[in-house]
Amino acid sequence: MSEDNMKTNNEVSDWWSTDIIEMAPGVIRFRGQPIQDLIGKFSFAQMIWYMVIGDELSPVRARLFEATLVAPVDHGPQAPSIAISRMASTCGIGLNNAMASAINVLGDAHGGAGEQCVELFELVNSKREGGLPLEKATRVGLDEYIAEHGKYLPGYGHRFHKPVDPRTPVLLGLVDEAAKEGAVSGEYAAIGRQIEKELADRRDGRPIPMNVDGSTAVIYAELGVPAPLARGFFCLTRSVGILAHAWEQSQQSTRNKGPIPRDYLPTYTGKKYEG
Repeated sequence: MSEDNMKTNNEVSDWWSTDIIEMAPGVIRFRGQPIQDLIGKFSFAQMIWYMVIGDELSPVRARLFEATLVAPVDHGPQAPSIAISRMASTCGIGLNNAMASAINVLGDAHGGAGEQCVELFELVNSKREGGLPLEKATRVGLDEYIAEHGKYLPGYGHRFHKPVDPRTPVLLGLVDEAAKEGAVSGEYAAIGRQIEKELADRRDGRPIPMNVDGSTAVIYAELGVPAPLARGFFCLTRSVGILAHAWEQSQQSTRNKGPIPRDYLPTYTGKKYEG
């Protein structure tokens, strides 16, 4: 083979160069390990982590990560993504199209709180690593975050679950257990709880409890997950609820089911007819 041909072949092979998969006839290796050695060894959660992050999770850390995939899996049709999956199914499209329609709305306002909360925790932690005690680092970090992003704080408060999001105590309890075993530091759990305390102090004792976005963000931060991946992992877990609802709706034989019952019409607020 000529040197020019070799160069052309290398350019083609390097076009989609990747550390993730090595694939050839009869060969499938993920990050150097044959797939046949991973089947039956890794849980789905461990495989997700291995593919995305690139290392293997210990059993204790895998249990934590799996909890972040279980807890936010669904929140009912009042969640925009779930409602969209059901409406899309009534339009006669396939499950993949319904899922894609729903996943596409997981943005900053619906689905992005976990990513934003990891960023908040990292900001507070940077103040703590800079030498401030936890209480002051929390106050300073909160003030900076609010000054930049506004008074809404991701990961705290819930319009339905008051005074406690039922998922949060379980998730934080798992973090506490993992910290006792030395699998995580527990420092981000302390930050999350201190933010909750600081928010209550600023409201004369009225709590704004940590919600599932906050408690899963604690785990992501403890595991060293980059903030943008917190949203990516949320999309994975919520896609399970989206699939479940899209499938259920597809079995109900309802056509073109919109966001409000057909006996109700939207309120018109435009110009009145003068004819």
